[in-house]
Formats: sequence, structure tokens, C-alpha cells
Amino acid sequence: MAKTVEEKNASHKRSMEKQKTKVDAKIEEASTERGILLLLTGNGKGKSSSGFGMVMRALGYQQKVGVVQFIKGVQLSGEELFIRDKHPEVDFYQMGTGFTWDTQDRTSDIEAAERTWKEAARMLADETINLVLLDEMTYMLAYKYLDEEIILSALKHRPYEQSVVVTGRGGGSKLIELADTVSEVKEVKHCFKAGVKARKGVDF
Repeated sequence: MAKTVEEKNASHKRSMEKQKTKVDAKIEEASTERGILLLLTGNGKGKSSSGFGMVMRALGYQQKVGVVQFIKGVQLSGEELFIRDKHPEVDFYQMGTGFTWDTQDRTSDIEAAERTWKEAARMLADETINLVLLDEMTYMLAYKYLDEEIILSALKHRPYEQSVVVTGRGGGSKLIELADTVSEVKEVKHCFKAGVKARKGVDF
């Protein structure tokens, strides 16, 4: 016999009460207050978008934010335009060389990566910065443009209250192990494979 509306509502209420009890217990257990390291990886779309979403969240609380973009920087993006116009207080630096398959010059890419890392390292040592976004940094590790141990050490020894978001495919097992939170964005479908152009305001 099918349940009545009242029975369904009562069952739903019991289920939600149990869920609330579990969630409340987890919140009670979380007693440590410190900055965290987040890695957003995977082959799906949305890693940088998620990172910039956290930038917006931090700015909403008037927190100090630093952003370093590896790889990107030749073509203007909506996030760059918005930050430079509406939030010039953000410490914003771009590698500015574009994608590695555009430059096709490993030596110049490494030099650009090293210059860019100096800016990132500066932010990671600044205890006044609440949130640092290192966008597409994992590629610098994958291509061996930067020394992995130097990067991991800087991330590990950053100011206690500072949070860092790293985006990009891969990143390596050591970065995954060091990170407090790791989320993998999985590609199920992508319109580009169907011949649809990247769209302003959605893709850049």
C-alpha cells in the first residue's frame, strides 16, 4: 500500500533528524582553526572557476587575497577584467606566456615559471594574505619547470592562518598527500569536442 502524504512527511522528518545529528556531531568534532591547502584537480572543466569562486568568497569578508596564474595570461579573461577593475587591492600576477603548446620554447617557459614562482613564494610568506590562489600551478610540476620540493616546502611552511588553493590537472602524489582537501573534477562531456567554440563569460 502506498504511503500517505503524512507518512511520507513523517519519514522525511525522521531521516533529516538523523542526518542533522550526524552533521552536528562532525561540526562539534572540528575544533582546529587554521588555514588549509586545497587542490582542485582532474580533467574536467571548472577547477579555475572554483578557485576564483573562493577568491570572491574571501573578498566578501574583506580578506586580503593573492592570485598567481601560471600558463594563462595572453588572452584576457573575465576574472582578470573583474579583479583589475573592481578589486585592484588583490595582489594579482600572471605568468603571461599563454599555453606551453603556444610558446613551444621550454627554456623561456622555465624562465617565466621561475619569475612567476618568485611572486607566488612572496605571497606564501606574507602572513597578511588570507587566501592565495595558485591557478594552473600543477602543470609547472608536471613539466618539471619548477622544483617540486621547493614548492612543497613553501606550501608547508606558509603562515598558519593562510589558506591556499592550487588548481590544474595532476599535481603528483606528494602534493595530494600534503593537501588538506583534494577535489577531482571529472569530465563527462565537453562541448569543445563537439566543435563548439569557447564562450566569453563561460570559458574565459
